[in-house]
Amino acid sequence: MKILVSDPLSPEGVALLQQQARVDIRTGLAQEQLIELIGDYDALIVRSSTRVTAPVIEAGKQLKVIGRAGVGVDNIDVPKATEKGIVVINAPEGNTISAAEHTLALLTALARHIPAASWSVKQKKWKREAYLGVELNRKNLGLIGLGRIGSEVARRGRALGMKVLGYDPYISAEHAEKSGVEMLPLPALLQQADFVSLHLPLNPATRHLLGAAEISLMKPGARLINCARGGLVDEAALYRALVEGKIAGAALDVMEKEPPSDNPLVDLENVIITPHLGASTREAQVNVAVQVAEQVLKALRGEPNVSAVNVPVLMPETMAGLRPFLPLMRVLGGFYMRLFGGSIRELELTYSGQIASLPLAPLTTSCLIGLLQGVVGGQVNWVNAPHIARSRGIKIKETATATVKNYGNLITLAVRDGENGHTIAGTLLNQGDMRIVRVDNYRIEVVPARYMIVTTHNDRPGVVGKVGTLLGEENVNIASMQLGRTAAAGEAMMVLQVDDFITAETMNKLNQLDVIDTARFVELPEEDLFH
Repeated sequence: MKILVSDPLSPEGVALLQQQARVDIRTGLAQEQLIELIGDYDALIVRSSTRVTAPVIEAGKQLKVIGRAGVGVDNIDVPKATEKGIVVINAPEGNTISAAEHTLALLTALARHIPAASWSVKQKKWKREAYLGVELNRKNLGLIGLGRIGSEVARRGRALGMKVLGYDPYISAEHAEKSGVEMLPLPALLQQADFVSLHLPLNPATRHLLGAAEISLMKPGARLINCARGGLVDEAALYRALVEGKIAGAALDVMEKEPPSDNPLVDLENVIITPHLGASTREAQVNVAVQVAEQVLKALRGEPNVSAVNVPVLMPETMAGLRPFLPLMRVLGGFYMRLFGGSIRELELTYSGQIASLPLAPLTTSCLIGLLQGVVGGQVNWVNAPHIARSRGIKIKETATATVKNYGNLITLAVRDGENGHTIAGTLLNQGDMRIVRVDNYRIEVVPARYMIVTTHNDRPGVVGKVGTLLGEENVNIASMQLGRTAAAGEAMMVLQVDDFITAETMNKLNQLDVIDTARFVELPEEDLFH
């Protein structure tokens, strides 16, 4: 595996990567240079400096993973990466404590005018009266965003005797209450908070979340802290509010444009600005480097990932329940497409029995990978399989029921293309062995193998003998065989597991046998069977 690191990365992370891959460190690359280089690499690791644009992603013909050693991924074109089937990974936990502590440092510095007071003393002045501050005790701390960092700030705020208010549409009031946070609508939070601190990602929905209208709601004398992402605050509106004295001050670790060479906020005495230092501790640098290295290597090995931003992330205990079924879903999808082929308008998946209690989305995605592999150009994986299905107009329906006969679990796959359609079903036996137990109306128990011959015929003596004789003459070894019938008498299916690839010439000879109605060759990817 070849990995390109285009921004500075802690030596601990680099060493971890080098144990399993070839690593090239090329920092300070211009876009044109990165585009020229990226085609040879399986993975790209960046921090905040490198911009991973659509042209970079297009040029990454071998690219499978983009890792961000940090939290924000706004310097990465995630939709384009998703379209191309590239996993985007960040390191959301590595700098949590450092960012929370920096928030508290700025909050305290803002409350007590520490930077200005220190600078005054260095200028040989001693003006204690000019730097009258405020206590944090019993003040309202308003947190916009209660993710990992916001929650850590809340914990520290309570330790300082502050009342913590929160706004986060994705956090329930019950969960916040357990953390000692009173949830409020955003306008109410802005009206009540003495200190407002932002802890959100930057995206189209959050850009300029605090504009002129929102800032006008803040209490006179309130203070704003932003250690999250530049662009969450309308800086022109903030400048006006500070100059006009509508709010007392602001402390910013991030700006819309960094470095902020021509930003008027830099010149205001009631503004503290630090150069994006939220994650700049020795501990955080090591943590994010190690975390992103571990997750990038896992993604390259095809293992479940806990920090992908464009793939559903599942808890380990949930993944443990799903893992045995994922290969089965890929086999069902692959078996269907290689047996029947054709276009797909509708895909209906029915999950019956024990499997119905599991999250369905990963199972359906695994099935889509099996269906679409080999049909579309380029790789099909966990990232882009749902996108490819949508782009092809495939309608997907999922049904879950605890009721099932004869099996502990059963997955039924029904595919339709207008009036035509086919159905297959599969299950896992007690030891995790895969079985295909239905093909259209044929009841059969197929042991999936890499190479299979599937025939339909009229159920009469001599069929097995003629097929076996022909395959023997073609030097084809039969490893095993299963037979099944429909409910109607006379119709039968035979599945033969064989040791080697079957040529088109041999298949033509099978189809010409007078005892065979249809004969098809099915080849499944080996990794699906032994994943």
